Amino acid sequence: MDRVVWRRAGAATAIVATLVLAGCGFGPEREPLPEGIPPGPGTPLPVIDVHAPGRAALQLRGWAEEQAERMAIPVQALEAYGYAAAVLTNSRPDCGIAWTTLAGIASVESKHGTYRGSQVGEDGVIRPPIIGIPLDGAPGVARIADTDRGALDGDREFDRAVGPLQFIPETWKRWGVDANGDDVVDPQNIDDAALTAARYLCASGGDLTSELGWQRALMTYNQSNSYLLTVRDRAAAYSIGRRV
Repeated sequence: MDRVVWRRAGAATAIVATLVLAGCGFGPEREPLPEGIPPGPGTPLPVIDVHAPGRAALQLRGWAEEQAERMAIPVQALEAYGYAAAVLTNSRPDCGIAWTTLAGIASVESKHGTYRGSQVGEDGVIRPPIIGIPLDGAPGVARIADTDRGALDGDREFDRAVGPLQFIPETWKRWGVDANGDDVVDPQNIDDAALTAARYLCASGGDLTSELGWQRALMTYNQSNSYLLTVRDRAAAYSIGRRV
């Protein structure tokens, strides 16, 4: 990948690429980003049945379609972020994670599952799959020996981060969850990946409506202050309905 810096983190190995980070400048005609941490929660979610069978995120289709194009986020991805936030509101109301935080992370990690020409299918699956470079200890790269016999990343020597939220296999094995009711826990599925990320962030940060909790969660996900600030800025942009 282009100018990629990989850092080992509790949850994921982030893509920090020129290609991904392009287009974040602000012209004079654009209103300033809201300041502060955590970033704003964005457009409120409608009430949905988080326990509905099948791909319950589809209940958010209208909500997502109203704003996806404006923010340059695939509809299915935006549904997944909203659904994950709704699930955590139900199961961990003390956490307060917003869909904008998940969108900010996914924007940095994989351009919402569209990095290098990948696309998010109607079923939420990323095709072709997004697989990172080998974590072989090269300069600027963590060394993580294979933990999954190549099951998720196709590499039997070293682990690689996988999917739109860029989980390393050992973390996915512990935290991965089926979010779309297909009985498959797939890091290349935007629903599964978003809900897994939300669960991990809430467990790591506690109260994500507080500055300390949000920062702790993001630093656990990726131990980089510049990463945290980039996610914050992107989530803040999404909170006012703006693309990055």
